[in-house]
Amino acid sequence: MKKNVLKFCMLLLSTVAFSQAGHIMQGVGAVNMSMGGASTAQPLDISGALQWNPASISAFDDKIIKFDIGLFFSSPELFSTVPTPGGPFSGNTEDDRGVSPMPALAMVWGKEDSKHTFGASAFGISGFGVTFPQSTTNPINTPQPNGFGHIESDYMLLQIGFTWAYEISDKFSIGVEPTFNYGALELAPNPLSVPDFPVSLGGTGKGYPNSDKASAVGFGAQFGIFFDSGSGFKAGASYKTAQSFGDLEFKNTYLDGSSAGDVSFNMDYPAILSFGLGYSKGDIDIALDYRMVDYENTDGFEASGWHIAETGPMTGFPDGSVNGFGWENISILSAGLQYKGIDKLPLRVGYTFSSNPINDELAFFSIPATAVIKNAFQLGFSYEANDNLSLDAVYHYGSSGGSTTGPILNPLPVPFGGPWDANNNPLGIVPGSEVSYDMTTSMIMVGFSYTFNKKEVTVKEDN
Repeated sequence: MKKNVLKFCMLLLSTVAFSQAGHIMQGVGAVNMSMGGASTAQPLDISGALQWNPASISAFDDKIIKFDIGLFFSSPELFSTVPTPGGPFSGNTEDDRGVSPMPALAMVWGKEDSKHTFGASAFGISGFGVTFPQSTTNPINTPQPNGFGHIESDYMLLQIGFTWAYEISDKFSIGVEPTFNYGALELAPNPLSVPDFPVSLGGTGKGYPNSDKASAVGFGAQFGIFFDSGSGFKAGASYKTAQSFGDLEFKNTYLDGSSAGDVSFNMDYPAILSFGLGYSKGDIDIALDYRMVDYENTDGFEASGWHIAETGPMTGFPDGSVNGFGWENISILSAGLQYKGIDKLPLRVGYTFSSNPINDELAFFSIPATAVIKNAFQLGFSYEANDNLSLDAVYHYGSSGGSTTGPILNPLPVPFGGPWDANNNPLGIVPGSEVSYDMTTSMIMVGFSYTFNKKEVTVKEDN
């Protein structure tokens, strides 16, 4: 019974939604999302503060709980073309995944007369997934072993954090947050496995196997500093270490139901460096954040290309299994504006820009993770029902800003005639081929924030 309850909680608090910047959620909760994810120096709500700068929770002097739930819609499309004697063979496949949930839970304990503030959070901070059905008109989705057939991926990462912030002075705070993570990944077909090549190449023609859902736990931390001048200007910085995971252990099965060899893969979560500026004056709050995401030094993302066999008849040559995504570092710019001139109804608008981590030459390897949104726009508001309860909502629209495009790469081993690229690297670029993908996203999220035992301040007038 306890095990089932734990699994249900993991399901509720994790996300299988597409992420925005690479595989990283641009924000957490309705308020932070509506500000474009900017909160490193402008803690408007506890979820954004806990996610992006642990030091900034010192801005809250009450016991507060916040919960949000969103419905995320995405529409990725996958295109490919290959040359044939009769001309190009081209096609397009639309994703049919549907709606994904996005929950977030946070709590902060603070007191006005204390220098210490504590927080706890459970956020789905990362995810990607596609469902491209098998096709006879799109080369990449034609049945195995000629194509990859039905392509499906499902990745999620739940992060639980426990935060402590300390006010060194009335203007300067520091914070630290140990983080505990649970990640799960499922792939069909599983490109991390060595394929069973056609009979003409010494195999039985079963192609790539499908995997079950493999999971792993990981650990890391986040550190932050926060400065509030008291006159409107604010500044902050934080560093989230790489989240180090154990190996994902996949059990593989071919499409005919027969067992395939198991395979393990390590995929960590990248380190993130954030800088922020904030300004508050009268009815206006402004937030601006810059982040650098270090994919190039992260297990699972830094390696690229086909794995080189170390034993057997293929020793020294590519064996058809994938090393990793080969993603580059990215920059993220988030900006948000809040207007509080309407009684009990703060209005917010936000924008997020992200560079693309996917190298064109390696675009083929990222087909299971097409979640790259270049431009994201948000519009949100809150309704302050009373001194204790606030209801929040946001609408998000995102676009990849064009297609990620690259050549199709042939996984056939070089000794069997697989092509080499112009630089003599064993990528197996198919001349005249192309694979590309793009997508748009939309989301509606609602939530609430409740402050316990908050007392209304009254001012007594002299008679």
